[in-house]
Amino acid sequence: MATSSSSSPPEGMRNHDLLAVRSYVMARDETQYDTVDDALVVLDVTHSNLEQRHAELRFAKHDSLETLRTRIHQKTGTSAQFQHLLVYDNHDDNSLLHEIPPETSDDIKLGYFGILHHGMRVHCVDLNPHSGSAGGAYEDVSLVEKYRMTEDEYDARKGTLRDWGRQQRERQPDFNLRKHAATHRALTEAKRLHKQHLPLPEGFIVDSTGKVVVDEPDVVAPIKMSEMVGSDEYGLDSVAHCQVGQRCQVEPGQRRGEIAFIGKISQEKPGHWVGVRFDEPVGQNNGVDNGVVFFEAMDRYGAFVRGKKVVTGDFPERDIFDSDDEDEL
Repeated sequence: MATSSSSSPPEGMRNHDLLAVRSYVMARDETQYDTVDDALVVLDVTHSNLEQRHAELRFAKHDSLETLRTRIHQKTGTSAQFQHLLVYDNHDDNSLLHEIPPETSDDIKLGYFGILHHGMRVHCVDLNPHSGSAGGAYEDVSLVEKYRMTEDEYDARKGTLRDWGRQQRERQPDFNLRKHAATHRALTEAKRLHKQHLPLPEGFIVDSTGKVVVDEPDVVAPIKMSEMVGSDEYGLDSVAHCQVGQRCQVEPGQRRGEIAFIGKISQEKPGHWVGVRFDEPVGQNNGVDNGVVFFEAMDRYGAFVRGKKVVTGDFPERDIFDSDDEDEL
């Protein structure tokens, strides 16, 4: 045991369990049993087939041998009829006081065997030739046959991490599990900082619902010119409901602002776009794309979005923050 103690707990420590553990660890050998009731005795139990020591088991001094045998059976698995007990004054094997064979009557009190002092040890010799604890069966994990699954069996199983990753790649061909895990860890850290009212790391914002989300760039996947032919999704009709100067709301996130531009941007980004000047810094640019000024806005107050993401109408200014969508640039 430790040779020093502290009369008062460290400042700020209020957990009763921790205080009890601290008191026990720091107690001096001569005082470690001072708080034990006088009617109890604290014993250690060891076993012939087990490495584990069952330390500081408490018994009433008037308990019978039956109680001791029952506790040993519960702790080691050796039934009373196979318990040959050796009582030691302490942990030293040279301090043997009594031997208690299995045929000894259960009704005899522990005090008859001198089991009256804290720190005594009772060693159980297992006489069962077919004992389950023999040969390390209860403790040696190398003896346990491990279940192994073949690659084909794992591939066919549903609900596994591999199956989940396969489903994600069907939705996103470029999905990468390692990248996803890294993003998840970063998002968790950003949420922790937000709860502590600390600045968010670069790449994260708070959306209109108050949640921390990844701030993905306002970009759209490259569209082949052949896909634009005969398609109205990004044609003039897609922005026909928009007019410069109108109030609008951009989805997702219900980001509000004013339409500041309608038209084409470049051949690399085909189709028609709506330039929006937001009320709050929830955009990704300032109305400039590749050095060309399409409309004026403060940094992060502007974005180019697809017409299908814009709803026009009476949308008064309000405070919101939201992430961007893959159909924006």
